[in-house]
Amino acid sequence: MEQKTARLTLLIDPNKKRAFEQLCATQDRTPSQVVRQLIRDYLSEHEVGYQTGSGGTDRSS
Repeated sequence: MEQKTARLTLLIDPNKKRAFEQLCATQDRTPSQVVRQLIRDYLSEHEVGYQTGSGGTDRSS
């Protein structure tokens, strides 16, 4: 997991937010964990590499 963090603020419909939080809770995951995974998957899908917090580089195959 990354060492340093940065905040990402987004606007979302309150009903979607509530449904998302409920779904995350049923899967025993936090919304932040799910969003971080979505971002990693999106970057990988588009073959975008990035520097990890530990100094390494994560590259898509």
